[in-house]
Amino acid sequence: MTGRYIAFDVETPNSANNRMSDIGVTVVERGEVVEQYDYLVNPETWFASFNVALTGITPEIVADKPTFPQLWRELEPLFSSGLLVAHNAPFDMSVLAKCLRDYGIRWRPSVPYACTCQMSRRLLPQLSNHKLNTLCDFLGLELDHHRAGSDSLACGEILLHHLRSGANMIPFIRTYDLIQIRTAQPARRR
Repeated sequence: MTGRYIAFDVETPNSANNRMSDIGVTVVERGEVVEQYDYLVNPETWFASFNVALTGITPEIVADKPTFPQLWRELEPLFSSGLLVAHNAPFDMSVLAKCLRDYGIRWRPSVPYACTCQMSRRLLPQLSNHKLNTLCDFLGLELDHHRAGSDSLACGEILLHHLRSGANMIPFIRTYDLIQIRTAQPARRR
């Protein structure tokens, strides 16, 4: 169970999904959760009523919160310190990539990541679905769904469940192209 894993979750203010209004980060190391962060973010954009109803985050709540570029100074060392992990990771990875792009922040062209939803589909095939709340119910984890801090902690705990059950991470690691904003296709074998 070696390694350092950076489980994260983002909530967005609207369907453009190019800004975040909440980001949670849970650091897993030595087989346990060692750090947790939860930040409300001023997305500097409009809020859709659907997203407000889903997350409870309004423009007023985040008006005096840091913007993504301000937070990135603190987040970048964390995100650079281990394997990124998210539940339904292509969504969270795309929001991260779009925020970096739209704010003109250069980090890396690509980054390795793993998805606990994909892992759970393969490792817990008996479940009717592999949504975050379904997995939390199955594993007996608390969840304040659609709050990034709680969702990132749940993701970290799901990861720990799989690791403690003997899962090998290697088959689940993918590469996200932060420039093209998509999972990179693996090289074809000849």
